[in-house]
Amino acid sequence: MHVPEDDSDDSLEINIVPMIDVVFALLTFFIMASLNLAVSQSLNVNLPQADAAGTQTESDINISIDPQGQIALNQQPIAIADVPTAVQAIKGNRPTAFVVISGDIQVNYGRVVEVMDRLSAIEGVRIGVATQ
Repeated sequence: MHVPEDDSDDSLEINIVPMIDVVFALLTFFIMASLNLAVSQSLNVNLPQADAAGTQTESDINISIDPQGQIALNQQPIAIADVPTAVQAIKGNRPTAFVVISGDIQVNYGRVVEVMDRLSAIEGVRIGVATQ
């Protein structure tokens, strides 16, 4: 009669290389997906070109001015007289806030200046102009 030998000397091996490959594939997927999810919070406006434009981090406060001169604050239509109050409400108790103005290339320059003038009355607000 043959007695089976005890194979307790052999250690079990777990190969983690496939798991690492899956984790890196998931990480790559989420990085690529998050890059595509970063969208602008402004209306569809045709921005002017600027060679000397710099990049800025996203802002909580976005003001868009369409070709007809209509104003939208964070994609919600608003009257120009209500802009300072609404921006102050969004700013809250923070010492500073960054406001990005996206004016269509065809919008009247005076309309953009009027919005900037109203924003400059708010203490702690920094203003930026979006370009392509």
